[in-house]
Amino acid sequence: MGGWSRRDALAGLLAAGGHGLLGAAGAGPAAPALVRMAFIDPLSGPSADIGRNSLRSWQYMARQLPGPDARVRFLVAGFDNKGSPQESINALKAAIDQGFRYVVQGNGSAAAMALSSAIQRHNARFPDRAVLLINYAAMDPALTAERCSYWHFRIDADTAMKMRALTRYMAAQPGLERVFLINQDYAHGKQFARYFKQESLALPWSVQIVGDVLHAPFVLKDFTSHVRRIRDAGAQAVVTGNWGDDLRRLLMAMQDEALWLPVFAYYPALAGAPTVLAASGERLPVYQVSTSHGSRPEEVERLARGFRQAYGEDLVIMAAYDGIQMLLHAMAQTGSTDSAVVAARLEGMIFRGFDGPVAMRAVDHQLQKGVYISRWQKVGGSGAEGTGYAFVPVQHLPAAALTSAPGCQMERP
Repeated sequence: MGGWSRRDALAGLLAAGGHGLLGAAGAGPAAPALVRMAFIDPLSGPSADIGRNSLRSWQYMARQLPGPDARVRFLVAGFDNKGSPQESINALKAAIDQGFRYVVQGNGSAAAMALSSAIQRHNARFPDRAVLLINYAAMDPALTAERCSYWHFRIDADTAMKMRALTRYMAAQPGLERVFLINQDYAHGKQFARYFKQESLALPWSVQIVGDVLHAPFVLKDFTSHVRRIRDAGAQAVVTGNWGDDLRRLLMAMQDEALWLPVFAYYPALAGAPTVLAASGERLPVYQVSTSHGSRPEEVERLARGFRQAYGEDLVIMAAYDGIQMLLHAMAQTGSTDSAVVAARLEGMIFRGFDGPVAMRAVDHQLQKGVYISRWQKVGGSGAEGTGYAFVPVQHLPAAALTSAPGCQMERP
């Protein structure tokens, strides 16, 4: 990073000329430029708790990260897409009409694809009102491959990267050969299972998939029958892309049935799951596969404490930190908040993520970021959701070991 810091970013804002909004050096005191960001994700329905926590994470980082002398301020407003691609398009139209030029979205790759396509069309028609999409969690690799767009930037690892990390870790565990897959019956769950099989086959690992279940998302109230099926199959581990209430209920059923198998998942740190896990301490060995973890640098831990004080919830969407830092850095270097100017600077840019330098790959706009395998365990502090437990890293795989060859043929304006 060459010693880059927020102070350098602010100095860049003061020194830069460019597209007027941030002003030029010697221009005297001026009100900070306001950057309005539309957060489009589920804020009602079965995954509303996750959506609201994510929105608050972005709003909190948008308030906390710009320094007191910053020449830019962020406003993050929530738009409820109800988990629907069509509702996402409706929300986008409303946001554009209200003057938003930055969109944040993450819960659902189908919604991400709908937004990316709609923004591509809008920007082609109205280049003077270009919109930039920041994808913080929608992991379909197609979004940065055959469906890539110049206006879409993903700041999470895609599911191929995460699954590569997961399968390599599992393959190295002695005697772990019988695996049960259980996932929600929609695009993410199907993709999770498909990539597990694909990445497993690429390894010297004699894994046997003893169950491969898809269930309707956010409908089941009791996973007992599935847990008994896992036991009867002789599984040695459970691998799931479930999240929200479906993951919480799966973990509860495993505890009720005293099935203490390792669980490997993407989302066990999301709201409510840590409290469920704490009911059995460490008896249920759960592993998280993520670009973040519970043992954070001091600056981020300070922010997490402030977030819990403000909202009574855990700060788990660390992509919000990366996203705001990314925009601050790009705006500092260009002296502009114009979305088209910022998009051009983001290509190939290196900036400081929550745990170190990261790079936005220019060819496909996929953030190059490592993945952590973390284990649920007792910690010295308050831990996740005040339980005294947290997800502590047991392995880190750098981006260079996980990334795929670019599959994007990007059309640039």
